[in-house]
Amino acid sequence: MGATPNADHAPSHQGRLLPRALQPLEPWLALLRWDKPSGRLILLIPAGWSLWLTPAAPPPALLVGWIVLGGLAVSGAGCVANDLWDRRIDPLVERTRSRPLASGRLGVGSALVLLALCLLAALAVVVWGLPAAHRSLCLALAVAALPPVLLYPSAKRWFAYPQAVLALCWGFAVLIPWAAASGTLAGGWPLACTWLATLLWTFGFDTVYAMADRPDDAALGVRSSALSLGPHAATAVGLCYGATAALLALAAALQGAAWPFWLLWLVASAGWLREALLLRRPHLPRSAFGLHFRHQVWLGSLLLLGLVLGRADGGLP
Repeated sequence: MGATPNADHAPSHQGRLLPRALQPLEPWLALLRWDKPSGRLILLIPAGWSLWLTPAAPPPALLVGWIVLGGLAVSGAGCVANDLWDRRIDPLVERTRSRPLASGRLGVGSALVLLALCLLAALAVVVWGLPAAHRSLCLALAVAALPPVLLYPSAKRWFAYPQAVLALCWGFAVLIPWAAASGTLAGGWPLACTWLATLLWTFGFDTVYAMADRPDDAALGVRSSALSLGPHAATAVGLCYGATAALLALAAALQGAAWPFWLLWLVASAGWLREALLLRRPHLPRSAFGLHFRHQVWLGSLLLLGLVLGRADGGLP
């Protein structure tokens, strides 16, 4: 349900693709959503925006690698926590009934062990991987991120806009890389714009993700921004995407991004406009929402590529 985005709309063929000797691992990979990588990539995109918008960009390759590992660990922890919260609801929802806990392929004890391993891996990245001079700030941010990451799956039970809670979780994917690269959160408007852009983008695409579950959520009494916004959901998503594009443009301009960024920014902005307009079509099939989510991965990655190219030498003089 709701959950850390994971592209459940598409069927998984992981079990068939794994070698026979490794097929017993399939339920574990599915619990981590590593059989559906879109939801893992989409958390790493704002981290990349952050790293390439710091004053010292481009970042060292080793730091990028540690941030990727930490992001995968935290993302996995969020997925496991989500399925633990929803293990009694997921069997009642078409999109989620085949998940490992919902289908009984894994038990609660196994999931708790995997959750602990993911959290320990994330902690190890902060303690041993990130720059020593910046470690205290990064560790404080990681600790601050833990409660919303673990509590987000329950938000749909008590908050009309649980997607806003997920957006706050995603915001730490901007703050921690920025702190790791620069040792401070005194990033001024570039940091503020990148953080707010990430919150709005996340709220937008997760609202679309929740649109697929509206009939099931309404029947079960589960809340989502897709239900709370009602007929205005598509408009709200479009406004979120428009503000995301504007805020990232401001951050890039302040940091002196070169022309490759602006070329790809135009393409991504046009893509966001197209995706927002498509949501206004009546009677969209459930598959359309999964496709929209995958397109967000491509559009966000396109902007990241623009920043990598536009700040390859630290930006314009």
